[in-house]
Parts: sequence; structure tokens; C-alpha cells
Amino acid sequence: MQYRQEYAEPETHFISAQEPSEPSEPTKTARKKRPRWQKVALITFVVLALLGGGGMVAGGLYFRSINSGIERVDAFDGVPEAERPQVGEAGKGAMNIMMLGSDSRDPDNESGSRTDTIIVAHLPKDRSSAQLISIPRDTWVSVPKSSTGRGGKDAKINASFAWGGVPLMVQTVEKFTGVRIDHVTIVDFGGFKEIVDALGGINVDVDKGFTTLYGLNGPRTFNAGRQKMDGAAALDYARERHAFADGDFARIRHQQQVIKAILDKAASGGTLANPAKLNSFVKATADSVAVDKSLNLLDLASEMRDLRSGNLTFLTSPTKGTDMIGSESVVLADKPKAAKVFEAVRNDNVPEILSAAK
Repeated sequence: MQYRQEYAEPETHFISAQEPSEPSEPTKTARKKRPRWQKVALITFVVLALLGGGGMVAGGLYFRSINSGIERVDAFDGVPEAERPQVGEAGKGAMNIMMLGSDSRDPDNESGSRTDTIIVAHLPKDRSSAQLISIPRDTWVSVPKSSTGRGGKDAKINASFAWGGVPLMVQTVEKFTGVRIDHVTIVDFGGFKEIVDALGGINVDVDKGFTTLYGLNGPRTFNAGRQKMDGAAALDYARERHAFADGDFARIRHQQQVIKAILDKAASGGTLANPAKLNSFVKATADSVAVDKSLNLLDLASEMRDLRSGNLTFLTSPTKGTDMIGSESVVLADKPKAAKVFEAVRNDNVPEILSAAK
């Protein structure tokens, strides 16, 4: 995974089916053409939890290797400390990880680099659970000005990634939530597919049948009911939004399903006890993940050794639905409700996080 700091565009040799451009994204000057990416579902948190669980003895050597060799990014470079949220007494010991899925579109549409998946993962101080709060990528927010002078206006939240890479995304999420981000993980498209395949596929309950419009190998139909998916199918399932009336909200639900399915499969499928499977799983993970410079994966895995899918709660930052602002279709945050959710995050109050997000 090759990761560039300012515009954060990983490289891959996989060419996927074309998806129409979206004129609402910020524009950039023309650049050398790179391969196209599509949407990604976040699995970094799952990977860390899994290898930190019952497989610490087996996984320790793998984690030491990954921790020393995994790609690192300057996630907080240029982020003004004076403008960052401070941690109160109630929040000390908890951890908040911003998880991003990176997407680099065809530069011919000059849309720039984007991140289509944004999750704030809250780990309480006792590390007994985790609350993963998805922020819809089209949420209309105030984007701070980057160190290079871009931004400084209202826009969709994922515009901050195009304008200033990970540091501006950190600033934007912190300004929107009031939550201090401790660490950042970024997962790429190709790695997600490989991780699912390394597990031998996952089982997902499809609540309503649909056909993807932009599948990796063309349209793909998912029938209602429980299905086993390989990496390509899981990615098609997790990235599709055009087939649903509620668009990105449906995609968020499916991403959350896939994350849980990956965790369940890895925990129950003998991955940790099988050296060959573990090696394939860890290699796929190491090749697809980038983290901030201060995140120690071995320490974090040890802290989360008892975490399983039953301890994970998937939430979405409260919204009022969609609307048009100028020519852009946006998601409107329900600011009072969102404020309660993220206040509970700041205070490490898990019951309040869960009740406020309803």
C-alpha cells in the first residue's frame, strides 16, 4: 500500500467497473492518471481486535512484525493543538480511533481523493466494548482551513480529505464531534477483498434482495436471505448505494454487517489456531492498512483481547435526512442529537452513547 501524505491516494492495479462522477466534490488540478478505486468497508478495528483476542500467543510475533513494518502516516501533522478538543477527567483512559476507507476516483473527473467511509470508534477505558459511530460521507459540516489554505468553508465532510488529506479530516471530525481523535487507521480497497478471501468467505444475512449497479465484475444480484460471500461479493455488497432509496444510509448498514461477519468468521473459523490461515490473514491486513505514527498495534491488541462481535455496537451519527444545498445533495446532521452522542463519547459514558444514538 503506497500512501501519500497530502492527498492520501493509495495505488492498486485493480480496475473496477465505472461509476459516474459526482459534481458535488471539490475539484483539483489535473494529475497523472492513476488506477481507479471504489468504496471500501472498514475492517481495521476488527483485525486488531481479532488478533488481540484468544490468539495473542500465536499472533504476538505476527503483530510485532506488522507493528514495525506497517505503513505510517503523519495524521496529525499541521493540526493546531490549540484548536483541538481537550480530554476531561471523565474521558481519561478511553480511546477514540478515526477509521477511514480511502477512495481515489478517476482523475479525469477532477474530483480529487476522497474517503467514503468515516467511523469514530470509541474504546471505553475498561476496553470491555466498543461503539463504532459512522458519519455519513455527505454530512454537511464546517471544514476548517488546511495548512495549505484549502477549505475554510461549509462542505460535505469527505471534502476535507480531498482538500487536506488525513490531517484536515482529523480537524474536521474533531470540530464536528468535539471528540479528540487519538489515533487514525486507513484501509484500502484491495486489502478488504483479500482479507475476506483469506477467511474463506463470510456469511451475511441480506434483508432485501437487490442488484448492484456497479459491481466489480458488472451487475451482481443478491437474493434475500443468508448468503456466503467471497471478497468480491462482500465488497459489492458493502459499497452499493445506488440500488436503495436511502442510498448511503443503506451502504452504512451493509458495511456494519460485513464488519461483524468478518469478526464472527475469524473468531469461529479457526483462523487464530491455523498458522497458514493466520499468516494469510495477517499478510492481507498488513498490506492494506496504514496507521498514524504513534499507534502501537501490539499494545492495542493486548488491551482488546476480550473483544468480540457481541461487544461491538454499530451506530450512525444522528441526521435529519437529506436535502439540497445549492446543486449538492447533502446529509443534514441532527445537531442537538449528535451533540448528545458525542458528549457521551467525551465523557466515556457508554449507556448514554447508546441511548442518545437511538
